[in-house]
Amino acid sequence: METELLNIFDENRKQIGVASREEVHKKGHWHETFHCWFVNRKKDQDYIYFQYRSKEKKDYPGLLDITAAGHLLSHESVMDGMREVEEELGIQVDFADLVPLGVIDYIAEKENFIDKELAHVFLYQSNHPLEEFSPQPEEVTGIYRIALEDFYELWFGGKEFIEAKGFQVDKAIRIPGCITVKKEDFVPHQDYYYKRVLHSMREQTAQSNV
Repeated sequence: METELLNIFDENRKQIGVASREEVHKKGHWHETFHCWFVNRKKDQDYIYFQYRSKEKKDYPGLLDITAAGHLLSHESVMDGMREVEEELGIQVDFADLVPLGVIDYIAEKENFIDKELAHVFLYQSNHPLEEFSPQPEEVTGIYRIALEDFYELWFGGKEFIEAKGFQVDKAIRIPGCITVKKEDFVPHQDYYYKRVLHSMREQTAQSNV
């Protein structure tokens, strides 16, 4: 397998070199990533789409996460991050239709793994029904949508459980359904990351619904 090379940065976001993905996470180098959140309005309610990470993934298997996300390689631009949308979700999206939410410093640490991202975060107002998603089974085995306000209450309002509607794919068979989820069922992104993203989602969806 070809080694993935990433640009690395100092605390001031100045590029200081290139390193392998393994070294980046071992030494905790700042590096660039692409995050794309799908949102949708249905019956006067805004929904967020989450991917269900494959249980075979090395990091955070079997958890709900950002609709589409991935590392930007050393030779790639931010626009090249669109490949993650097509690869993970099987959906064609035009970069011009994305709403930029800025670059968010993001840090996650666990044993022998330090993830320090300069995350280029985008919002996409999606009209794609769940039936159109065709996730890449090695990466993503399901797609679920959750009411934006329910997710906010789960993360910041003390709500213990919320409902997610979508599907999972098992042995090439799509299984639709509703599941009940709690905070532990999501990749543990930091509170400030979710606050900033959810605040931006509320602003953008409010503008589009005027």
